[in-house]
Amino acid sequence: MGFTKTVAIIEAGPRGIGVLERIGANIGLLGADRALEVHLIDPFPPGPGRVWRHAQSPLLRMNSMAEDVTMFTDDSFTGDGPIRPGSSLAQWAGLVRTGEVDTSTIDRDVLAEVYALTGTDFATRRLQSAYLAWFFEDTKAKLGDNVTVHVHRDTVLRVTGGEHEPQFVWLATSSTPIVADVVVFTLGHLDSLPNREQAGLAEYADQHGLTYLPPEYSADSDLEVLQPGQNVVMRGFGLAFIDLMVLLTEGRGGKFRTDADGSLTYLPSGEEPRLYVGSRRGVPYHSKTDYRLLAGRPPLPRFFGPDAVAHLLSQDRELDFCADVWPLMAKDIAWGHYHELFNGHPDRVLTTWLDFSARFAELAWNTSEMDALVAETVPDIEDRLDLDALHRPLKTLRFHSFQDLQDHLRAYIRADVDRRSTDHFSADLGAFTGLLSAFVNLAGIAAARKLTTTSFVRDVNGWWLGYFNFLASGPPGHRLEELLALSRAGIVQFLGADMQVDTVDGVFVASSPSSPHVVRATALVEARIPGPTIQRTGNGLLRSLYESGAGAAEVLPEPRHETGRLLVTPTDLRVVDSTGRAHLRRFALGTPTSIVAVAAFSRPHVNSPAFRQNDIVARAVLRTP
Repeated sequence: MGFTKTVAIIEAGPRGIGVLERIGANIGLLGADRALEVHLIDPFPPGPGRVWRHAQSPLLRMNSMAEDVTMFTDDSFTGDGPIRPGSSLAQWAGLVRTGEVDTSTIDRDVLAEVYALTGTDFATRRLQSAYLAWFFEDTKAKLGDNVTVHVHRDTVLRVTGGEHEPQFVWLATSSTPIVADVVVFTLGHLDSLPNREQAGLAEYADQHGLTYLPPEYSADSDLEVLQPGQNVVMRGFGLAFIDLMVLLTEGRGGKFRTDADGSLTYLPSGEEPRLYVGSRRGVPYHSKTDYRLLAGRPPLPRFFGPDAVAHLLSQDRELDFCADVWPLMAKDIAWGHYHELFNGHPDRVLTTWLDFSARFAELAWNTSEMDALVAETVPDIEDRLDLDALHRPLKTLRFHSFQDLQDHLRAYIRADVDRRSTDHFSADLGAFTGLLSAFVNLAGIAAARKLTTTSFVRDVNGWWLGYFNFLASGPPGHRLEELLALSRAGIVQFLGADMQVDTVDGVFVASSPSSPHVVRATALVEARIPGPTIQRTGNGLLRSLYESGAGAAEVLPEPRHETGRLLVTPTDLRVVDSTGRAHLRRFALGTPTSIVAVAAFSRPHVNSPAFRQNDIVARAVLRTP
């Protein structure tokens, strides 16, 4: 056997162990003649990492069903490396129940949850932590005798070394660095230092004895500073808000009672603050469905797959998202919707799927001809897909009183939960499947940087990602049931759309065009996670890369725009320095990088961009001399 290669993987959450799995899958093809030492470095446990660690509230749950979560490649995978299938979260729970998984490290409460888990349940994050810990151990066991893994529960302060020499990885607790041939930064969501607005709000709060919590991870927030009965404005209505809502209510001893009609009543503990929530849309993310497709998985992608992406990338011009890309994505979303409607609910349409699909395929998106086809064949307007109407449901609505707004939002949330809890509307899940397919295939367009800067910033990073999260990244239905109960109890009240927060007379003043009501509060919470910002990152390692010039921020030209992300090469994800040179021995992947794959794990059978990126980096690592 030849020389030993040493690889340092910095951060050992799902992304880090995903790269490790791909190294194991590829080493027989690209590195079987040498020994390999892998150093996994993370202050948090390998597998779960920070976000999915066991040490968090048992009340916090995933927003995906157990059967929709996997760490394994499958037959949809198009990377160059081998496919190595394995168990989804739900399948792993089945293995636990049949005694095929060692449960000695799983605590009693999580084990009880495993035994009750079904494929359509939304597991706790602590259960997902156990699955990820098992995946790490399973990956290690399959690596082979020529691979040794060292785990360091530590923080990396900096990395030094030129591209033609060893890399020195300096840890917080040691004066002796790890010496590596290759370094892989597998970066999750990062903390950030306050921007100008946030710093101003924090200073105002200090001056007036108020409370201000900047964007941060809900599980790590110091919520003890929020007092019982205190008026708290929550700016943000996505998943971070839902987590905070849970921690500030049930997490403080409140209980939900199920009444005879199936509705929930909240029984307060008296320790809850009063939460006033608003955002740009003014409504929560759409509820997740808790049923399965009646007609099976739609044949996707149909209009926006690899061939369509290749055709767009071959154009000798820059692309515009709205003109060139979105019409194809929207057709795939509609294809998923109508495939399920026509095949799962044939009694609600006036022709066959064979006839409709042939005619639909010939028509351009958002044309009068397509509208006419849908009107002719789908008689009930509730069965027709209207992507525009879904986007800003409060945009044109104005309410005479605050109570009218509360009543409207409760009815809106009730209707959303009802629609997504019955397979009568399973076409919504078909559209969701199309949405995921479009999201996956957009990755190739985004990575190639073929879009104009304006279109990328405004349409992709701005409109599309927000729209996708609103439709696809919502909470389980039971969380919105709890939100309704908290609203009826007066613990949560809705501010409306386009909310504004001002600093007036020593308090925070929140308002919205949705109603004339104004809320005066002594606390303001940014209910969202920090955005990527290498210039203001709270991560000392990433900041040292940027400040030393060893890492560069992504800058889009004409007009110049800094995304805040660490610049990596689009083909093999090497770290690019401030001179524009790609480092031969450093790779980076994850949310804070310029080639984004949002989720570190995946639904089965969607050809996950994250898994393909893991494979690209693993193969490049093994090829690096």
